[in-house]
Formats: sequence, structure tokens, C-alpha cells
Amino acid sequence: MESSLEAHLEQLVRRHAELRDALGGSGLTGVDFARLSKEYSDLSPIVDGIDALHRARDELTSLSGLAQSSEDAELRALAEDELQILRERLPELEQQVKLSLLPKDADDARNAILEVRAGTGGEEAALFAATLFRMYQRYAALRGWRFEILDLSETGLGGFKEATASITGRDVFARLKFESGVHRVQRVPETEASGRIHTSAATVAVLPEAEEVDIRIDERDLRIDVFRSSGPGGQSVNTTDSAVRITHLPTGLVVIQQDEKSQHKNKARALKVLRSRLYEMERQARDSARAAERKSQVGSGDRSERIRTYNFPQGRVTDHRINLTLYKIDKVMSGEALDEIIDAILAEDQAARLATVEG
Repeated sequence: MESSLEAHLEQLVRRHAELRDALGGSGLTGVDFARLSKEYSDLSPIVDGIDALHRARDELTSLSGLAQSSEDAELRALAEDELQILRERLPELEQQVKLSLLPKDADDARNAILEVRAGTGGEEAALFAATLFRMYQRYAALRGWRFEILDLSETGLGGFKEATASITGRDVFARLKFESGVHRVQRVPETEASGRIHTSAATVAVLPEAEEVDIRIDERDLRIDVFRSSGPGGQSVNTTDSAVRITHLPTGLVVIQQDEKSQHKNKARALKVLRSRLYEMERQARDSARAAERKSQVGSGDRSERIRTYNFPQGRVTDHRINLTLYKIDKVMSGEALDEIIDAILAEDQAARLATVEG
């Protein structure tokens, strides 16, 4: 490891010890105690990794001396075997320490709002949007996440013009954040008599779910319209003005919710989506300001970026950001193989960010 990095590790260990002593003392206010406790908790896994690395290095030195000085041939052979294992383990421990130093995305632990919209391609694009939405729904079920449909705008032929869901569970945003972008499909539509392959697209946006404390919305900045729900859903939905359209005047963002029969529930859901969209706008602005960091990321999260192609005739899915192709489209669409793509993207992002730290 570089000397500058070693000095930084020593500094972290010292700070961890200082925090431990401070927390064990008296005279801290509740606010100070909470702040120092969080810092101590954040540092603890990093320091544990540094301690494991130091112990391994000390053991390596001890075994090296034993292997060179011992007159017992059997003991020397045993020490050499242990040395070989340690030499292989040390780079892994060093890598783990470096990874622990990478800045964490504060939003990784959040739940997410998923938005899927049909893009170019007419009805076939709407059908593909529905296919994608169900893929994420199945994937959420496989991971034990709660998938709550907030709004569906259906075409009447099985397609979705747009669909919105709230996904709740462990590390939802961390695993889905790189799904934002344009997803392209190549397949023969069921309505195509000549069997020609069509290309169409759908746009996916994954937003970290924002709490009220994250984004405060001034009621004076909102225009709220109520109207009768339209589309599938049964006659009972259409007997009252239960659908809600909220326009955020400063940004022009519009959110419509009409799936619930209760106007109050639709308004609460619409505010939930609006809050997450406003939070995402702030997040994107922060990321844009960190240009150097953005260059090290796998994808910008830009909704106009084409990230993946699903080719049904060839049975393949290609992620263009990492040049990964899987010939198991059925398992990807069922959610089973989606982890293979997500894990590869996360590993690539981690490697790119690590390169900037080491560089």
C-alpha cells in the first residue's frame, strides 16, 4: 500500500480510539452523543478491516522468521505452507480495506419509486413497457421486497403507457439505481403478420424514495386538480372525482394518481411520487457538480441514455455500459437472472471508483 494511504489508515484508527474514549466519558449532550456515536459506528467496520490486515502482516513477519531460522524441517515446511496461504490472503484484505474507504451513496439504503414509460414504437413499446414492469415486479418478489403499484396507464391491449410502483425492502435503491435509462427491445410483435422484427423502447426511472424531512413542499407551490378516473378499473371508480393531478408550479412537474377510489389516498400517493422526483432532481444536480466522480461511474442515470437491449429472436440481453451479453432472456425477464446483470454493473462501478481512489 502507498505511504499516503497507510498514513490515512493510521489516522482513522486514532480517530476511532478517540471516539471510543469520548463516548465512554461523561459530559456529552444528547446531540453530541448521537453525532459521535454515528461517526464511531461508521468507522468501526473500517477499523476492523485495518486490524485484520495488521494482524495478517504481523503473522507474515513472524512466519517468515520461523521459516528461515527454524532448524526443524517439519516446522519450516509447516511455516512455508502457512506463508503461502497468507500471501494469497493479504491482497484480498488490502482490497477490502480500500473498498471500505470508498464514499458511500447515502441513498443506497432507501426504498425506491419505479417509473416505466413507453417510448418510441407505438403499441409494441407499450407492450414492452408492461413486460419490463412485470420483470421488476417478479424480481422484487424473488428478493422479498414489497412491490406496490401506485399508478397504471393502460392501453387496453395489454400495454402500459406508463406505470409507477413503490418498492420497499433492504437495499432496494442500491440494487436498482443503475436500471434508469432507455431499454430497447427487438422482437416480432404478435400483431405483425409478416414476421418482421421491430425495434421499440421504454424508459425506466428509479428514484430514491424521499421522506417528508428530505423535501419540504409548500402547499402554495401546488395546483391540485381532481377529476374522474378513466380507463380499466370498474364502474365504481368512475362514480366520484377521486383521481388527483398535482402540478408543482416552480418546476412544472406533474403527477397523476387515480388507482385508488379514495381522493385522499390518491393525493397522498401523488405527493409521495412528487417528493421523490424533486429529491432526484436535487440528487442529479449534486452529481453533476461532482464531474470527476461522475466520470468514474458506470452510468449517469440519465433517462435518455440507452443502457440495454433485449433481443428476443436471438434470446439475448446486452447491457451496453459494461458490454455484457447473456443468452438467457427468459430468465432475465422472469427476474431470475437479473441479479447477474446487476451484480456485474455494481462490480464495474466499484472497480471504477476504486481506480480513482488509488489513482
